[in-house]
Amino acid sequence: MPARALAEKRPWLLASLIAGISYWFADHAAVPGLWLIAWKGAGVGLLAAYAIAHHPSRDAHRIALVMALGALGDMLLELAFTVGAVFFLLGHLAAFALYRRYRRTDLGMRDQLPALAILWGTPLLAYGLSHSGAVALYAAGLGLMAASAWNSTFPRDRVALGALLFAASDELIFARMGPLAGNALAQALVWPLYYFGQMLICTGVITTLRARGQFTAE
Repeated sequence: MPARALAEKRPWLLASLIAGISYWFADHAAVPGLWLIAWKGAGVGLLAAYAIAHHPSRDAHRIALVMALGALGDMLLELAFTVGAVFFLLGHLAAFALYRRYRRTDLGMRDQLPALAILWGTPLLAYGLSHSGAVALYAAGLGLMAASAWNSTFPRDRVALGALLFAASDELIFARMGPLAGNALAQALVWPLYYFGQMLICTGVITTLRARGQFTAE
């Protein structure tokens, strides 16, 4: 979609892209702390606005809630890390509840095996990287969210992929607690994996709900 059409039909999505991409550069510049925290929250917060602004259905509002919890988590991580993690965990549980409503009914072994690998592999890897039980507990919620996205009827190349990018971003954060401490590449990848993961999740859910006739607004 051309930039002008995107600005006219989906201004909240365009604003989110601008905020989300520019934050990566702002994080490497001398931006004052409170402004940088607000900037960080704006990327995914504007995805919540996109989801709720012109999409009148409960499930659109549910994915807006997931994005809003993520945006709050983004900002609170900078102020109180544990509190921010709790908001992210709440977001994972809200996403799981949504994906569970759209669970595939024809799941075979080719579906179940990757889902089980995601479900159990996410917290196990997190524990192996961080050696923290609290991190593993959080990652269990992350794995539950990503596995349920995989097993949902939302498109895997959008929603499940986005969930996996989100999980990869968090695993890099955990790796920076241990084997990748001080690694510049790991630090540089955390934000783009997370933001574009959230964007794929949000737009994938909204596009699918629209295609299924829940609403017709752009």
